[in-house]
Amino acid sequence: MENYLEINKNSWNAKVEPHLKSDFYFVDEFLKGRNSLNSIEMELLGDIKDKTILHLQCHFGQDSISLSRMGAKVTGIDLSDKAIEAGRDLAQQCGTDTTFICSDVYNLPNILDQKFDIVFTSYGTIGWLPDLEKWAEVIHHFLKPGGRFIMAEFHPVVWMFDDDFTKVAYNYFNEKPIVETYEGTYADQSAPIVQKYVMWNHSLAEVLDNLIKKDLELEAFQEFDWSPYPCFRHVEEFEKGKWRIPQFGNKMPLVYALIANKKEDL
Repeated sequence: MENYLEINKNSWNAKVEPHLKSDFYFVDEFLKGRNSLNSIEMELLGDIKDKTILHLQCHFGQDSISLSRMGAKVTGIDLSDKAIEAGRDLAQQCGTDTTFICSDVYNLPNILDQKFDIVFTSYGTIGWLPDLEKWAEVIHHFLKPGGRFIMAEFHPVVWMFDDDFTKVAYNYFNEKPIVETYEGTYADQSAPIVQKYVMWNHSLAEVLDNLIKKDLELEAFQEFDWSPYPCFRHVEEFEKGKWRIPQFGNKMPLVYALIANKKEDL
């Protein structure tokens, strides 16, 4: 899939406008000060005041701006130029100094010359990347010695099922690109857009093994039987801000999270 970047950039550009208008992204409340980060990643992040943070695949930057509001110096990057434009506009309206750069993950070392205390990524990101060895290499490249990589992501078990969670439809392992056309968007199923996209499934072993191979030491790893987002079909909210797939209840992981540290220089 040599043209996957072009296909996915077009797909994400088409999502920006309906996402900005959706209840899912609560932009009006966000502009008034609502934090977009969830308890899962907040606990992993801890006190980030005066920390430098690189936020990979930031969409239009609500989490990036939320991190800035917490006192960090944040750089958000995303493939979508329309999302980056929207992020800059949101940051201006919020009065934060969040920096936004339009770039795909793999090319970022060619255009950004900086090291960070924290590299952060969350929810629905790595599925857009074909090669996690290159991804881990980028993370290692941008972390200062002793820096932390913090990640929250949907569990790969979720991506095995069809959209209605009635059958196992996809391989747990990274077998091949998944090329499909989707109507609407996870933030608004009724949005009048039809977009082709290219994705890859990544097992937990693939994620962890590639981080370890790039000299990142695992400090924490967690799995959760709920999602902080109602972005799947037929979910139900069993506690405020926590959703599950009814037929699976608490029997299936929906999210995992981790911290990995870059080894100090000898």
